[in-house]
Amino acid sequence: MFETLPALAPDPILGLSAAYKQDPSPYKIDLGVGVYKDEQGNTPILDSVAEAQKILLQSETSKVYITPQGNPGFINGMLTLLLGNNSAALNDSRVAAVQAPGGCGALRILAELLMRVNSKTKVWVSDPTWANHIPLLGDAGLELHTYPYFDKASASIKFDEMMDCLSKVNAGDVVLLHGCCHNPTGADLTKEQWQEIAKLANKVGFLPFVDTAYQGFGDGIDEDTYGLRTLVENVDEVIVAASCSKNFGLYRERVGLAAIICKDEKTKSIAQSQIQSVARGIYSMPPSYGGALVDIILNTPTLNQQWIAEVDAMRNRMTDLRAMLVNNLAAQNVDKDFSFINTQKGMFSFLCIPPEQVQLLRSDHAVYFVDSSRVNIAGINHNNVEALAKAIAQTM
Repeated sequence: MFETLPALAPDPILGLSAAYKQDPSPYKIDLGVGVYKDEQGNTPILDSVAEAQKILLQSETSKVYITPQGNPGFINGMLTLLLGNNSAALNDSRVAAVQAPGGCGALRILAELLMRVNSKTKVWVSDPTWANHIPLLGDAGLELHTYPYFDKASASIKFDEMMDCLSKVNAGDVVLLHGCCHNPTGADLTKEQWQEIAKLANKVGFLPFVDTAYQGFGDGIDEDTYGLRTLVENVDEVIVAASCSKNFGLYRERVGLAAIICKDEKTKSIAQSQIQSVARGIYSMPPSYGGALVDIILNTPTLNQQWIAEVDAMRNRMTDLRAMLVNNLAAQNVDKDFSFINTQKGMFSFLCIPPEQVQLLRSDHAVYFVDSSRVNIAGINHNNVEALAKAIAQTM
């Protein structure tokens, strides 16, 4: 039976990771897979997470299923983290939500829900967007389109073109927006631009769909919610997919949240029943462990403060790494101004070089990142940054 299936090409990022592991070079540099790394190249367990694990081990008394909705403390803690303590939507009981298996699970749950609303729903994603947005949303049956977002030539956002495109979408269409730390470009909207998008959403009638996977890695934990909160405060309906992989370091635990901000409490009750039904039909019950850790961290004041400090430290380190890369490239007298890297935010940056040069960096210098020129800033450290800058200079 299965021999009738066509063989598929490896996932570009996972394939790149495999090639990196097989490369015998002692000087190889991995800037591909999007995980945070410390100065030694390790992805550590946060101290706040390690302490939460001890607390959970001592307090957990059963391995019985949790509910299809998920851990209540996790859900309430995450919604407050995303929307704020004084959120009118939360106070008015207008938010439906479920714990999901990672940000990917949250995206897929919401995609399936949109299919229940309208099987012909169109979703607009930025050009470029995170590659996995395409199968996660498209494989659910949604019709995908792109809106202009990033100009490689100027390393800047095409905001006027973006707004012109979105002004022409149909009422009821869905527009996917990156809450902060845009993946793959690292180019984020300004506060004023978020305000313009909220106004446009009301005028046109499109549904904002916010994917937030890097809260705290841009400008700060609260600061990185500005776009999402602006939409929630000004638009009747917003849907949100959130991930705890990066800012809590819970990659393998697969912890996420899918939320729907509704126009009233009655609609919220309907949405809650539907989103739990979607989850039930995909995986039945969410995994407990990672969500329980986030619950403990967000709802234990001392651990919460420790976690915030750890997120701040990761963000500040990546800011320093950006400056270090820009300075090293300048020292190589590269015939290109890379200072735009300092204005980008989060784990990723577009180097804005062509695929041919990316491939040469891989073959001639054992520097690994995807052909789009997206690099994981957290893969840089004091030991490899000079070699990286020299490799880029020689390749260009």
